[in-house]
Amino acid sequence: MIGKFWKAFAAQINKLANFFWQADPIAQMQLEYDNAVDQLKEGRVGLEQYRALVERVTRQVKMDERRVTDLTAQVKSYLKISDRETAGKFAIELKRAQAELQENEAQLGLHEASYQNHLTKIQHATRKLNDVQMKIRKYDADLKMSAAEAEMAKLAHSFDFNITTDFGELESIIQDKIDVNRAKVRVAADLSHEGIAEIEAEKRKEEFEAEDLLRQFEVDMGMKTPETAGVQEQAKSLGQAQQDATPQQREDALKDIEKEIGS
Repeated sequence: MIGKFWKAFAAQINKLANFFWQADPIAQMQLEYDNAVDQLKEGRVGLEQYRALVERVTRQVKMDERRVTDLTAQVKSYLKISDRETAGKFAIELKRAQAELQENEAQLGLHEASYQNHLTKIQHATRKLNDVQMKIRKYDADLKMSAAEAEMAKLAHSFDFNITTDFGELESIIQDKIDVNRAKVRVAADLSHEGIAEIEAEKRKEEFEAEDLLRQFEVDMGMKTPETAGVQEQAKSLGQAQQDATPQQREDALKDIEKEIGS
């Protein structure tokens, strides 16, 4: 029972960990990179310390070489003066010095090889970290660009002026308002011409009556004869007949005159 409970709990913890792990992969990669850089720094410190050991061994080897050289010279000097006893003592020391030199040279070779191996590994790790850093930057840029492209795709769909979309509906409303405004302008323009024909007919009627009055005035004043002025007795009798006619008859006659004037 406890085992099942623990497994279920561990599964939920793993699920939560995966959620945070996948929430921001770039941040996770950057964290891994930073951890690797810290480890590389520690490795570099260790390499520096190891190099100091190599330098100490190198210095010891050089000291052994000088000691061997000095002892060799001592042995030769005492042999020249036939002091074989003293030359023998120096020969024993020379042998010990040569053994120490040989041992230290061997140690130096091992340390130098080990140092070079570690140096190569750290250099390789440094290059790999540089590659990882470049990949992180590239992935970050690609991820942001792909997110921007996805948003642009959503916007492109949202900005579709199809009648089924919000923008399409708004466009239809705007077009309706434009049509209403244009209709108002057209109605105003049409109304501005209302009564123009009547006004023009009334104006022509007044001009016609004014001309008749002038002709009659010219005849009455003896300035022109009726034939010259174009005034007919029939017109006078028509005027008298209009005076004798009923108001409805005068109105009908006036409409007939207006039609003739208008034609």
